Amino acid sequence: MKFQKVRQYFSAPRINRYLQATGNSQTRTNKLYKANLKVLQAFHPLLGVAEVVVRNRINDVLSAHFTDPDWIINQKGGFMSDASLRFTHKRTGAIRVNTYLKTEVEKAERRLRKGGIITTSGKIISEQTLGFWSDLFEVHHYRLLLGKPIQIFTSLPPGYGRKEICDELNKIRVFRNRVNHNEPICFNGNSIDLTKAKEVHRSIRNILQWIDHDLLNYIKDIDKVQKNILAAELI
Repeated sequence: MKFQKVRQYFSAPRINRYLQATGNSQTRTNKLYKANLKVLQAFHPLLGVAEVVVRNRINDVLSAHFTDPDWIINQKGGFMSDASLRFTHKRTGAIRVNTYLKTEVEKAERRLRKGGIITTSGKIISEQTLGFWSDLFEVHHYRLLLGKPIQIFTSLPPGYGRKEICDELNKIRVFRNRVNHNEPICFNGNSIDLTKAKEVHRSIRNILQWIDHDLLNYIKDIDKVQKNILAAELI
């Protein structure tokens, strides 16, 4: 497809950034744009595996902790509504309440009911984003859960704990949003740079191997991220 059509269909502001990074080469711009898409494509299965494994393992741990397979529904009035989640806003001084987890569960319940789907804990769990699960490693919820979420990680490096896990999950979460919106991940300013993509790839691998090293073997044949990053860097 000719460059003029590429810029027309994908918008000039979007394509112009690629054009600038490639020294106004239309040929390299086309190649770089498609290379970015291929890197995004390569991340999808890894992000999916990481998210499903994290949520299922956390569900296992918290189901045991609360002795309740329906904890995600029943804890709306439990730790998700704990008095300690009230705080004073630093700038305004107003009293706020952190209702993020409870709100996300209630949103999922409404979506299911609107779709005529029977509301079950399994359905609600599958509706939650990575942001929901990563928030369980933030200090406020982590303390309320007595640190139980960390039990899903059986192979943490020495000296690693809640903060390191939280940092990795949040890095993946932010990047995942860019992937889902087909945003460019091959730039640093106006230069071609896939350093961030490489970092997130390491973060995904870290999370999986900290849970179970066998998970890295499981994704070995579908992990094409490094291959596609290398191809993009050679443009």
